[in-house]
Amino acid sequence: MAIINKLVWDVWQDNAKKKADHEAIIHWDALAEPFRWTYSGLFREALNIADSLVCQGVKKGDVCAIILRHNKYFYPIYMGVSLIGAVPAVLAYPNGRLHPDKFVQGLSGMARMSGLDWVMTERELETVVKPLIINQASSVKGIFFPLDWVDGKHSQEPNYGLITAGCKTADSSEPFLLQHSSGTTGLQKAVVLSHRAVLWHLERYTKSIGLSENDKIVNWLPLYHDMGLIAAFHMPLVFGVPSIQIDPFQWVCAPAILFEVISKESGTLAWLPNFAYNLMADRIHESDMEGISLSSMRMFINCSEVVRPQSHEKFFNRFCKYGVKKKSLAACYAMAEATFAVTQTEPGSESMTVELDRDLLAKGIAQPFQEGCLKKIYMSSGKPICDCSIKIVDEHGAELPSGRVGVVLIKSVSLFDGYRNDPQKTEQVLKDGWYTSGDLGFFYKGEYFIIGRKDDVIVNAGRNIFPEDVENAVNVVPGVIAGRVVAFGLENPENGTQDVCVIAETLYESEQEKSALKLAIRQAAMDIDITINAVYLVLPRWLMKSSAGKLSRKANKERILSI
Repeated sequence: MAIINKLVWDVWQDNAKKKADHEAIIHWDALAEPFRWTYSGLFREALNIADSLVCQGVKKGDVCAIILRHNKYFYPIYMGVSLIGAVPAVLAYPNGRLHPDKFVQGLSGMARMSGLDWVMTERELETVVKPLIINQASSVKGIFFPLDWVDGKHSQEPNYGLITAGCKTADSSEPFLLQHSSGTTGLQKAVVLSHRAVLWHLERYTKSIGLSENDKIVNWLPLYHDMGLIAAFHMPLVFGVPSIQIDPFQWVCAPAILFEVISKESGTLAWLPNFAYNLMADRIHESDMEGISLSSMRMFINCSEVVRPQSHEKFFNRFCKYGVKKKSLAACYAMAEATFAVTQTEPGSESMTVELDRDLLAKGIAQPFQEGCLKKIYMSSGKPICDCSIKIVDEHGAELPSGRVGVVLIKSVSLFDGYRNDPQKTEQVLKDGWYTSGDLGFFYKGEYFIIGRKDDVIVNAGRNIFPEDVENAVNVVPGVIAGRVVAFGLENPENGTQDVCVIAETLYESEQEKSALKLAIRQAAMDIDITINAVYLVLPRWLMKSSAGKLSRKANKERILSI
């Protein structure tokens, strides 16, 4: 499909005409029959929404925050915002673990930083969101409840000429959407992406994964995250392949729903964060797999977190008898600032793994381990996609050779235009066309390996300690709730270095049990030659996650130190 110099909504309209009766989005709900949107039906409903927005006074360039639960009308609501030239920004819906005051605090921060003009949500949130309108410092002009406009409630034919009036003069360099980086207590950064960035990126990324009309994308990821929004929503919608959208909360409660959908719908592609591989291998029982076949899957693509070969191995061993192939376990390195993907494993190729000398790695050297040395295994995130370049640099910005660990810099035709209303932050990370990611990685045998965040590395007695090494060792200690561990460094002025600290969730209640567990945690770290200076034991569900579902080291460090 030729999409050069087009606008995203032009492509939607083309698909509505050429693939009118083809399935576009299959909205999956475990409690009801799937709802199947055709391209023409989806576009028609989007026009109804656009017409209602125009009547409400929404104009081209206005930023519309969308805060909705898993709903079959989310998709045309999102598209309707775009059709009038406004800018959609999908935000996380508050859940039972997020206090209303914390949600309002985060939303207020987004309104100030991103310049939100309108909030589109459900009536249930009216009393929570309304203080934003009362607050004179807020940019928010009003609240809409778009679910009141759907399901046959639109009484008139859309005024298509009025809807598209602002679009006729639109340029592909104009903002198309706003993506918010994940944060535990609210917004961190608002990433502006143009029509051109999104379409150019999708055209290149589809080639890197070999997307064809025979593909069907299955997704449980929330659409406020770039992996869900770009890879699993925009890409299939632009290139005319169906996607099945699953409620993220239903997946968390019953992970087997993903496999049920893959089997029933013959899914071929899915993107998953690394933790999902372990979670599914641990929590999906044999009884859940009755009648399930996963043989249709071309690629499970590991993205969003550091890719761990142990997770792939565990997932493969658990589900290979149901059709999972080793060559289907791929990896991708991605971020909102690059629209989405930076690297990708080639289709049909098994992801490369390397066994490195752990002590040399702590010194920034990626070298194969020798017998008698401690080793660390890393999995490649693949090769750069077309028209995307990467370089690894040291602390002075000098490019490093193959096998040396440094900060990852990215240059791409689909790089973001900057952080909205934050020129200072934009200038810090965008220089001479290169984006400084803040991630650590190395280049080896033609592929790139991403090993963590620079800010998370613990510097102890001149030695670099990667927090995931500590977390992995502690996670398997009996009494620790697996996957609920955070390691961080804490400055020790007396010693002139950082102490290694660990927060771990446990069900243990007695002081005797806790004392024994702390000792076992320290011993587990000593087994990998790391000394833990402080162990904090907390109750289950104490640790906070970001909106992307990752345990936030920084936020949890601040929380535990404030007690």
